[in-house]
Amino acid sequence: QAQLVESGGGLVQAGGSLRLSCVASGRTFSTYTMAWFRQVSQKDREFVAAISRGDSRTRYADSVKGRATISRDNAKNLLYLQMNSLKPEDTAVYYCAADPYGRYSDSVGAYDYWGQGTQVTVSS
Repeated sequence: QAQLVESGGGLVQAGGSLRLSCVASGRTFSTYTMAWFRQVSQKDREFVAAISRGDSRTRYADSVKGRATISRDNAKNLLYLQMNSLKPEDTAVYYCAADPYGRYSDSVGAYDYWGQGTQVTVSS
């Protein structure tokens, strides 16, 4: 079972950048599809980006495409999300998630393990 811990959130002005990190426990990080989701208050958790195991293919939500880059370092069990040109509507709690079955999905239900989240606030 993977344990995930996010970091790197904070307060940033619109147009700025942030890099979120997620460290995973265990020896099987490289076998997981990894993803970032975000959630605003009582709204549904929203897909942001995913990266496959193996060939590290990436996919993004339309709302962040061109502004976000997801990457992973399997040697260090680390997942990253670089966010540029941040907008106030990017304000949310950001979660990293792991799928041990490699489904490479944008669905919340495909991910078995979740971190506790890190708050990102973008001021206008």
